[in-house]
Amino acid sequence: MHTYYLHLGSNKGDRTSYLSNAIKQIADKIGQVTDQSAIYQTEPWGKKDQDDFLNMAIKVESNLAPEDALNATKKIQTAMGSEKKEKWGPRIIDIDILYCDDLILEKDNLVIPHPHIYERNFVLIPLMEIAGDFIDPVKEMSIEDIFDLCKDESEVLMFEE
Repeated sequence: MHTYYLHLGSNKGDRTSYLSNAIKQIADKIGQVTDQSAIYQTEPWGKKDQDDFLNMAIKVESNLAPEDALNATKKIQTAMGSEKKEKWGPRIIDIDILYCDDLILEKDNLVIPHPHIYERNFVLIPLMEIAGDFIDPVKEMSIEDIFDLCKDESEVLMFEE
């Protein structure tokens, strides 16, 4: 059994509905969702001329190996109509694997821990809510300590419908 931390984001259409649907799909196809953060509204990162994102983090218990979990996330994204037309562009749903246990993995199509965790408040803040004392296997620091060192100044606000 593996413990995954995933990051979900959406900035097109009915964002809260897409996040909810993604969680259901993850529970069906990847494993049991055992924790989830609140939803946060964040300004776009990388490509600024688009709508704000809704982001959240979830914890999943799964029997899937990392490559299989990645394939499942890609199938969920495709089934929900998400396409990666441009880097950091608008998305119906984006699902990223942040961590799998304390695994360090570098393959062409999958890097765990996710390489951009350390520079993105919109990832760290929701993750900190559900796994603040989780120790990153690369930095050997807690998520809270990584957040304290993060230089990202973008706003991450609790989303209220």
